[in-house]
Amino acid sequence: MTRPLDLGTADGFRRERRLDVLVPTRNRPAELAVTLAGLAAQEDVPGFGVVVSDQSDDEPAYAHPAAATMVRALRHRGHPVLLTRRLPRRGLAEHRAYLLAASAARYVLCLDDDVWLEPGALRRLVTALDELGCGFVGNAVHGLSYLDDVRPQTHRHYEEWTGRPVPERVRPGTPAWDRAQIHSAANLLHVTAGLDLPAGAWRAYKVSWIGGCVLYDRAKLVDSGGFDFWRRVPANHQGEDVAAQLTMLARHGGAGVLPSGAYHLESPTTVTDRDVEAWQAVL
Repeated sequence: MTRPLDLGTADGFRRERRLDVLVPTRNRPAELAVTLAGLAAQEDVPGFGVVVSDQSDDEPAYAHPAAATMVRALRHRGHPVLLTRRLPRRGLAEHRAYLLAASAARYVLCLDDDVWLEPGALRRLVTALDELGCGFVGNAVHGLSYLDDVRPQTHRHYEEWTGRPVPERVRPGTPAWDRAQIHSAANLLHVTAGLDLPAGAWRAYKVSWIGGCVLYDRAKLVDSGGFDFWRRVPANHQGEDVAAQLTMLARHGGAGVLPSGAYHLESPTTVTDRDVEAWQAVL
């Protein structure tokens, strides 16, 4: 029989580290287990912390034996893990703000609870943010069910940074806004295959926003307001990551990193009441 799972404490967790991973979850025990398994398999980024905040309707997803085992595996490999519940639900942005406040790390990875990271993905993201010095970098998520659905018309939106990313103002109706098209389906996998990069190489490219797996410089995210705009939007919103990233792009710049090691589990969303675009309300 599985023994009780230690949840950890906020005071014990919040320490100055190089990296913390922030995972919001709701009603997804199987997906959370896969997400945590991907984190447990990362190497060459020692001692990163993980915060899981659950908003499930019933028992928390991390209580499922598969997810609990991955929590224990992370701790066994030297990674502090904090397990929390954030109820009542006040919307996606408030949940992100709560997770951000739990960390004192230099970098924070906002990782959705339905994303599997391949080994080496985390090291590549940290290396990229170290070298680029911008506000954020990210791995757009691949939908492998679309692997045979090649959409060359979207590939024209791929544009590499030739130096460090610079601040830029991205808004709807501009060519820069259309960059997001490259992140749907399996488009980025097809672009990556066409580049034929040598082993270990990576490229930074221009983005409008990235969903699912984004590594932020925490101080720059806080300087840009973080997700504190949650008080100005109704709870039934989406696009909270878009709002934060558009602000950060204007102040500190950001980039996508290719190849991406993030794979979407393609599960149905657990946030169905999302009639308001947070970025529209905020910007």
